[in-house]
Amino acid sequence: MSLLTGFHVQNLLAVAASTAINRLSISPPPLKSLLVNRSTSAGRKSFSLRVSGSYSSVASSSTAMGDAAADSGMDAVQRRLMFEDECILVDENDNVVGHDTKYNCHLMEKIESENLLHRAFSVFLFNTKYELLLQQRSATKVTFPLVWTNTCCSHPLYRESELIPENALGVRNAAQRKLLDELGIPAEDVPVDQFTPLGRMLYKAPSDGKWGEHELDYLLFIVRDVNVNPNPDEVADIKYVNKEELKELLRKADAGEGGIKLSPWFRLVVDNFLFKWWDHVEKGTISEAADMKTIHKLT
Repeated sequence: MSLLTGFHVQNLLAVAASTAINRLSISPPPLKSLLVNRSTSAGRKSFSLRVSGSYSSVASSSTAMGDAAADSGMDAVQRRLMFEDECILVDENDNVVGHDTKYNCHLMEKIESENLLHRAFSVFLFNTKYELLLQQRSATKVTFPLVWTNTCCSHPLYRESELIPENALGVRNAAQRKLLDELGIPAEDVPVDQFTPLGRMLYKAPSDGKWGEHELDYLLFIVRDVNVNPNPDEVADIKYVNKEELKELLRKADAGEGGIKLSPWFRLVVDNFLFKWWDHVEKGTISEAADMKTIHKLT
């Protein structure tokens, strides 16, 4: 109870203010898209987002709410986020093609039938001892509950401040927002100009049959000593690990010891990039590892 109280007392006003400000700026990118109100055959509202002459059909949140009655047992906080958050839909070249609810973007049925692909980010935060901060996702998370993963994994939302393409500024803004929301890390501890985007990867991963991920994921590294006060609605546990401790965690996960599981996106980063990038972190040469031109398609 003390953890819950501590988080909300210290962060509720900051999160509410940030959300209110960002909601005022929700709008399609100027001169690049147009929302056209139309009706479905069932008489419900949906929208078409025209981008560069093409259309992407996007259901409204109210429609999704009506279709989701079967998920009434979902945790209230996660349910609210599923319908309030609008993810950015992209093609495999990371061009914005529309937006849709977090709910729809994580339904495997829609991922498979409509090839819904959304933009995401994964933050890897190191302290000045070059230890990596990991989190265990809360038991109430809809996808991949109680798995261990990198510091923070989430989505930039379809709002002006998180759609800025230059130097991945929109994604970095989203990362700062979610580090506060999930881990209680104040914005001043993680300035947006301190994130280094190192690469992008595209992957697909089912969670439990109904839910899953299909993401074009920005990989962001940052080295900062920060204050951490986890939000229990999002995070079950945290730990800092050095390289050897992470290798032991990987061994236990592979052996099935202690019920330890890792998120699929974290494992992909570990297997393909993490340790060589970690070397650059320790040498202070992390910018030399950056490659934002390539989109790595991983399975």
